[in-house]
Amino acid sequence: MTYEGKIYRPWPEANSLLLQVSIGCSNNNCTFCDMFTDKTFRKRKIEDIFADIDEARKLYPSVKSIFLIDGNVMVLKTEFLLQVVTKIKETFPELERLSLYSEYNDFRRKTVDQLKQLKAAGVDMAYVGLESGDAVVLDKIKKKMSFEQAVEGAAKAKAAGIEVLASFIFGLGGKYRSKEHIEETVRLLNIIKPEQIAPMALAIQPGTELEREVLAGEFIQATPMQILEEEKYLLENMNFETYYWGDHGNNISPMKGPFPQVQKMFLNQINKVIATDPVTKKDVLETFAW
Repeated sequence: MTYEGKIYRPWPEANSLLLQVSIGCSNNNCTFCDMFTDKTFRKRKIEDIFADIDEARKLYPSVKSIFLIDGNVMVLKTEFLLQVVTKIKETFPELERLSLYSEYNDFRRKTVDQLKQLKAAGVDMAYVGLESGDAVVLDKIKKKMSFEQAVEGAAKAKAAGIEVLASFIFGLGGKYRSKEHIEETVRLLNIIKPEQIAPMALAIQPGTELEREVLAGEFIQATPMQILEEEKYLLENMNFETYYWGDHGNNISPMKGPFPQVQKMFLNQINKVIATDPVTKKDVLETFAW
């Protein structure tokens, strides 16, 4: 099978077969991200994708889960995606789950009928980078998405029955916009109600525009205490059912489980960390590059 450049997949997809359908990310401007800076965005040739699917069938006697890469596969034209998904389902009749990366704007730019076609063909789930609900933060990180656009895209995905895991980043507002960042993010989450969420602490990626801003003193990182307070606010103020993937390796207190069933337990854990963990005395959280 053929892969181009650095390859990424969400940690819940650790056991999935990875099939590269597009190269890179159609945005590829976010200041905090270096995942696809080595690539120019484009779709792969359909015959090359089909060849990889056929080769995977020869390699693996049973495939239960497939994850489509690269950055936001959902941006591709519906007709093209339907060809790929149909080929996958025909080749792997035992398949139980088919997921991909998307943006809320990718959902927004499709009709609900197009998304329903993709769902009916076999697309079960999308991983979406929400990052923040705060307009100021979204503008500073060059997300090219507004609060309102996220609401519109999320509504279309929900109407089509495509499950969404929305990821967002504690500390992305920095030291001086922590409060606005988390309050607006939670307000947005309570509107769009993703079926799963994945909050993670900000990690400054080497070579990114955000790293340059940090080194120049233009972006002052949120403290570990602020990051914990952001998570506490999230746990206290979310008002919908979801699965909480809070176990990213950079999180101060990794934890996961169904919300709101875990709400009290998670809040007790966060309050304990705030009260006793020496990390709260530090100015900057030490994290690992992706």
